[in-house]
Amino acid sequence: MKFAKRMERMQASEIRELLKLTAQPDIISFAGGLPAPELFPVEEIAKVSHDLVLKEGRQLLQYGITEGRVTLREKIAKRMADKYNTVVSPDDILITTGSQQCLDFAGKLFLDPGDVVLCESPSYLGALNAFNAYEPVFKEVPTDEGGLIPEELDKILETTPKCKFIYVIPDFQNPTGRTWTMERRKKFMEVVNKHNLPVLEDNPYGELRYEGEILPSLKSMDTKGLVMFLGTFSKIFCPGLRLGWIAAENSVLQEFVKVKQSADLHSSNFDQGVADAYMENYDLDAHVKDIVALYRKRRDLIIKTMEEEFPKGTEWTHPQGGLFLWLTFPEGVSALKVFEKCIEMKVAGVIGDAFYPNEKTDRSMRINYSNMSEDRIVEGVKRMAKAIRECMA
Repeated sequence: MKFAKRMERMQASEIRELLKLTAQPDIISFAGGLPAPELFPVEEIAKVSHDLVLKEGRQLLQYGITEGRVTLREKIAKRMADKYNTVVSPDDILITTGSQQCLDFAGKLFLDPGDVVLCESPSYLGALNAFNAYEPVFKEVPTDEGGLIPEELDKILETTPKCKFIYVIPDFQNPTGRTWTMERRKKFMEVVNKHNLPVLEDNPYGELRYEGEILPSLKSMDTKGLVMFLGTFSKIFCPGLRLGWIAAENSVLQEFVKVKQSADLHSSNFDQGVADAYMENYDLDAHVKDIVALYRKRRDLIIKTMEEEFPKGTEWTHPQGGLFLWLTFPEGVSALKVFEKCIEMKVAGVIGDAFYPNEKTDRSMRINYSNMSEDRIVEGVKRMAKAIRECMA
């Protein structure tokens, strides 16, 4: 068969392929971005699902509107106002099949071959893969411990034509775990307003904050309708329901609606009903507090164990929330060789080069700490420390 030329740019997701390997029960995996399954509210979901089918089963099993369940969009709008100081109308929200679908839709909506997508350096691999199908050129914006550097973005925009949008994760970024400061957010918005640059603000982890207060979203600072906010229930509820959303200025949102109508008509009515009923009958905030407590404990444990076990010269970020931290190996130590040695020792992370569309360093690795139990975290770090030392020898 002869496939479309775009398929030459599309590769199987390195993370998904890696998860096949690390799904083996004897491997301690810090590789995926998986939530802790022991926190899924199984009994509560069973009850609301049963009651929901009895109450509105025929409506629930019928086709629905593309924009999504009205009462769920109302709850999302309220949550965005309460959590992120972001005021949007339910009419400015589109329910999607996970926030990953939003990324694909954005590529389809904005990109022609050769257009420029701006992103942090490094950036989320799943987003890069989604955009890549539409044949863009990626331009990485330098970052530091405070996140994306607005002055560097300004320089790029002054000299780079055909920039269609910038993709950013300001809160507990995937893969580094870094969070933008309030000052950075304000300066960033000054730059994008100056250049009228559309912004995809991806916020899967923002509520999972272990230190300090949740910072206002970029969308809350948007005065020109440039920012499109991407949210998801995957990290605060259940990823298997595949429920996300995009909040955008209404004229922009209507274009996303057209794209969704050509893709899947609407996201699952049943899944939307379950999420809506859960939020109606149970306390999602209390559930998120339980998630935060467990993940904070695991973050503290993995960092403490790294401090005790990792050889001198190994560095890592200290995330204030989210699911990931970022390892940087000593000069001269190859991340690929560390990874290969780790697999021999039945432990895994994700090689950092996968998160750079252009630049490669072979010195970094993304580590997830949310999914493994405490005893496996300690044992996994000890195995990884041994692997690093052997690669230094």
